[in-house]
Amino acid sequence: MPDVRATNAANLVRPPAAGWVEAPVNYLADLSIKPVTYNPPPGTSLPRRDGNYRDFMVRIHDMRPGARDLSLDRQAFILTPHNTEVRDFLDEEEVRTKYHAEVEALIKRETGAAKVVVFDHTVRTADRAVERGLRTPVRSVHNDYTEKSGPQRARDLLPADEADARLKKRFAEYNVWRNIDHAPIEMAPLGFVDSESIVPRDLAICDLVYADRTGEIYQGVYNADHRWCYFPAMTRDEAILIKCYDSLKDGRARFSLHSAFDDPTSPANARPRQSIEARAFAFFD
Repeated sequence: MPDVRATNAANLVRPPAAGWVEAPVNYLADLSIKPVTYNPPPGTSLPRRDGNYRDFMVRIHDMRPGARDLSLDRQAFILTPHNTEVRDFLDEEEVRTKYHAEVEALIKRETGAAKVVVFDHTVRTADRAVERGLRTPVRSVHNDYTEKSGPQRARDLLPADEADARLKKRFAEYNVWRNIDHAPIEMAPLGFVDSESIVPRDLAICDLVYADRTGEIYQGVYNADHRWCYFPAMTRDEAILIKCYDSLKDGRARFSLHSAFDDPTSPANARPRQSIEARAFAFFD
């Protein structure tokens, strides 16, 4: 069997020579319209959004050269090597039985948490997502949990007595994002805002409406001081950890902002992005 990496080397998205690219990202311009996102069941239609959203051009820095200096408690995201034994990420049973355990071990390794509960995952594709019952890459600047919805989701997952005990100590929610294709990411990579450049007014509460429940996320409000970063040409043996909530209020990063974007260095015939994000709570002693 040919080496997949060697076969696809010629198609690799080359890091920009300048160390950064300029691309539009979709922010809330202001709060003149209350942001609400309506998420239909997978495979039915695309999400619908209320809010005064606009595209803003930003400079997005290639963080591969400085990846080792990143911190979950400063930037709120890191890149790490992470092999997987999963053969088919579209196999729900294999993902739940095998990948969730891999994610649990990864988060324990990177954070030192005493307990990790992987509770959800989403497969996304830029190729016929609705037709295939999947979701598309999210092209708005957002964070998955808020001051309210983070603790509420943790309570939903644990028995009441355990939740009371665990939530008296530090807990955090992490997303683990990876490319699930056997070729490097060429289309719609994920960009991140350095959490040290986020201020409270940049985080707007957005209702997230499903058929059976309503949750909350943060949508990003445009701030020209945001420092954007990404990792070009991510491969299947890498993972990004994103901190979306932290209960500690001691100055460390508690929330993050991220979004897919169109990389101007992508080839004209770019392969559609295929990715998975797994969500987990980490509880600390």
